[in-house]
Amino acid sequence: MTKLFRNIRNNYLNEGNNTKYLKYAIGEIVLVVIGILIALQLNNWKEANAEL
Repeated sequence: MTKLFRNIRNNYLNEGNNTKYLKYAIGEIVLVVIGILIALQLNNWKEANAEL
């Protein structure tokens, strides 16, 4: 999966499509943030159930 994202990023940079690369980078950042938020929410839920 990482190789796929690396290829996409390199293609955008080599073609000179700065706007497409910027959209890609922002999308990747958003996906990482969403993943972190889901992990934190699951951790909080797990700790709340453990206290019961």
